[in-house]
Amino acid sequence: MKVAVLDDYLHVALSLADWDSLGARVDVFDTPFHDEEAVVAALADYEVVVAMRERTPFPGSTLSRLPKLALLVTTGPGNAAIDLDAARRQGVTVTATRYFPQPTVELTWALILAAARLIPENVASVRSGGWQVGLGTSLNRATLGILGLGVIGRRVAEVGRAFGMETVAWSQNLRPEDAQAQGVTYVSREELFAHADVLSVHLRLSERTRGIVGAEELHLMKPTAILVNTSRGPLVDEAALLDALDQRRIAVAALDVFDREPLPAGHPLRSAPNALLTPHVGYVTRDLFEVFYRDAVEDIAAWAAGAPVRVLA
Repeated sequence: MKVAVLDDYLHVALSLADWDSLGARVDVFDTPFHDEEAVVAALADYEVVVAMRERTPFPGSTLSRLPKLALLVTTGPGNAAIDLDAARRQGVTVTATRYFPQPTVELTWALILAAARLIPENVASVRSGGWQVGLGTSLNRATLGILGLGVIGRRVAEVGRAFGMETVAWSQNLRPEDAQAQGVTYVSREELFAHADVLSVHLRLSERTRGIVGAEELHLMKPTAILVNTSRGPLVDEAALLDALDQRRIAVAALDVFDREPLPAGHPLRSAPNALLTPHVGYVTRDLFEVFYRDAVEDIAAWAAGAPVRVLA
């Protein structure tokens, strides 16, 4: 059995789980594939592939060109970049691993605090021999807007309340009584964007939510507002965001996710002075990666024994 472990950017996969227990050849790929041709060329001889979240897409066109593939393991409970219907048609078993949301909640707050207190600018100043740079913003009594009050959104709201923030929320399916049960005030879409001092995005990406933060929503926001996205890049219209940043219609965009990842070297977001960027590290912590890779080994062993676990397709 040949196993491919994909997108191990930090070279940690082999050290975090007992891959030797599988008695298989395990090969690790540590750089992203540029296109479908590269995926097919690299993985043509593998029966098992372990995908790190959605870093490498597996649409039907790719799966149809991998005839030896029998098991596709995704880290996390689901993967929008895998065509599950196509996998079923081709007889490829797709399994998942466990996941917990705390790392993304923590990174969301790291970005909020870094943006509000000008931490990157002040760190850079001290390192270059300078001292204080600019006035920070206090979060106490500011308004935290949550776009999507799911598992992560609720936990982000809890932290906001601990800082003394007023927390408000809206999403397409959110009901006022459900928001109230979480200690959050339900508001309209327009009120969410207009009133938020910090607007944090926590939605699943779908055709309905793609571009849900667009030019109209950005125009509603305060020029002092901080926009945070640790969910999925395409939830925010990238062209509209770049225009809003260029025109200083919002103060900061703090982003961990992007339309294209890794973010191209010459991308204009990289040079936007009011953009605070991290490289999709919301889930990149040792404890969560240990869960991912140990569960992946368990998934492969169970499948090889004829009793697959955590099956998605």
